[in-house]
Order: sequence, then structure tokens, then C-alpha cells
Amino acid sequence: MRALLSTAPGGPETLKLTTLPDPIAGPGQVTVEVKACAINYPDVLIIEDKYQFRPPRPFAPGGEIAGIVETIGEGVTGWAPGDRVIATVGHGGLVETLAVPAAALHRLPEGRSFEEGAALLLTYATTIHALRDRGRLQAGQTLLVLGAAGGVGLAAIELGKAFGARVIAAVSSAAKARAAADAGADATLIYGRAPFDKDASKALAEQFKAAVGPGGAEVIYDPVGGDYAEPALRAIAWEGRYLVVGFPAGIPRLPLNLTLLKSCDVCGVFWGAFAARDPQANAAHVATLFELWAAGKIAPRVTESFALQDAGAAIAKMAAREAIGKLVVRVGD
Repeated sequence: MRALLSTAPGGPETLKLTTLPDPIAGPGQVTVEVKACAINYPDVLIIEDKYQFRPPRPFAPGGEIAGIVETIGEGVTGWAPGDRVIATVGHGGLVETLAVPAAALHRLPEGRSFEEGAALLLTYATTIHALRDRGRLQAGQTLLVLGAAGGVGLAAIELGKAFGARVIAAVSSAAKARAAADAGADATLIYGRAPFDKDASKALAEQFKAAVGPGGAEVIYDPVGGDYAEPALRAIAWEGRYLVVGFPAGIPRLPLNLTLLKSCDVCGVFWGAFAARDPQANAAHVATLFELWAAGKIAPRVTESFALQDAGAAIAKMAAREAIGKLVVRVGD
């Protein structure tokens, strides 16, 4: 089988397309013919050895897949060759065939493409955990979403609206603002490109405050970090919840006096650890996502697809923060 491997720490240019033996399904596993693999920001970090996990090399990046079950390992029930499935796998998805724990599989509904399926779980499961468990978002509250045109950003807009919130989308370009509005945002704002000096940071804080209104945002969803974090925190409501999701703009240093003045919470969101620690709660969230998907209230937006040999270009686009929606690699026909 073909596989795109990281053989040394570095950027997408270090990835190498090679041929490996087909995997064999071990106990509790199935092998999946991978049809599509979504690209996410962790793929940028993991090949540079900057992610929370550092798999031994060589390894393939790619954390969520869709495909067809090929073979069944010992002890596996409920699955059969030919079943259409999706799964989050952490890494390893940029291969033609992958051995996957059967417990990680979800059935891909009929009528949904492999590209859509590959683009669903990581962004939406992260976001529903963030908004419900960490943010305690309620109907009628205001949700401010930073980086709102990326995969998790669009998921936050859609889920925020599905849960009855007023959603303000913050983005870096007019094209991204249109994507956020198309996803259902009640209002959009366009911010400048960091780094910001003191005056620019203050101006951005005022921009956020004007957008969310005098009461502030009860929940702020931040998958960006960097110089955007403090201005956003200044727009939080009394007893609001600031959700720390990611840091493509850098790891911020927040002045903790702001948390005292607003009596607010800064909440980390680590979906992978949550899913491992509480699989039943995660399964309930995933079931909700499938219901919302069937009802048309959420829909993964695949804006660009790439061939396996060009997957490095998708990771590079993600690293440059140029992606709108989801980027997906077509692995099989």
C-alpha cells in the first residue's frame, strides 16, 4: 500500500510517499480501506514534534478517516467487510489501508460522502465538548468565536446556533467573513494580522466589545491564541467562560487580573483526553452530532481536496492559516 510518512521532524516538505506492506487486523481491530483523510492543525504540529504526542517514526500524519472495512480481527462483532465507516485515529490516516480499533469506528450514514465523513468527528466532537461541558453554553447567550472560518470555527458557529446562542464570528478576511455568515453567524468582524502593539491590542479589544454588546460574551471560543487572546478576554461577560482550544498564533500570556475583574473562567479544552477518560459521555455527544447532521443543522464544509501525494500542500495551507472549512485528502477512489 502507499503511505505518506514523516521520517524526520520538519514541515510538510519532509513527508515522503512510500510503499508499505498492508496491515493485518489484530484482536479487536479491523482493517479499513481509507477513502478520505481530513487535515487538521494537529497534523501541522505532529510532524514538527510540537504536538502533545510524539509517535515513533516513521509514521503517517492524518487524524480522522473515512473508508470501507476490509477485514475483521479476532473478537470483533458488529462490523463486516464492506461497511462504510469513519474514525478518529490520532495519526496514521494518510495511508491506503489502516488497522483501526473497532471501538473507534462509527457508521457513515448512507448518502454521505467519504469526504464529508472524514471531516466530521474531530472538529465537531471537540466543539460540542467545548460548548456543552466546558462552556456550559445556554440558549440566548452570546458566543464569540475566534478563527471562525476554520474547521472548528465553523463547527462552533453551527453548534452555537443549534443550541440557541447568538454567535459573533471573528475572522481575518472578507472571504472568511462570508464563510462564517454562510454558516449562520449573526454578525461578523474582521481583525488585523498579529503581532499587535499596545494600541492595536486595545483597539481590537474595543472591536470585540462593540461586536458582542455591552453585556459581553458569556462564552468565548478561541482556537487561535496569540495576541488575539487578551483582547477577546476583555470582551467577556461577568462569570463568562473563555475556552482555550488551540494556539496557531502562539501561546498567549493572559493577565489574570482580568479573570478577577470579570469573575470569569479560563477553561482548557482537550477533547482527545476527555474522550479517552469518559467514552460514554463522548459517545453521547457523537450521537447528538449525528442527529444534528441528519436534521441539517450541521454540515462539514469540505472546501478543497487533495491527492495523497499532495497532502503536504494541504498541511502547508493549514500551517499558513489559509484554510476555510475543512481540507480533505482523497486517498482511495
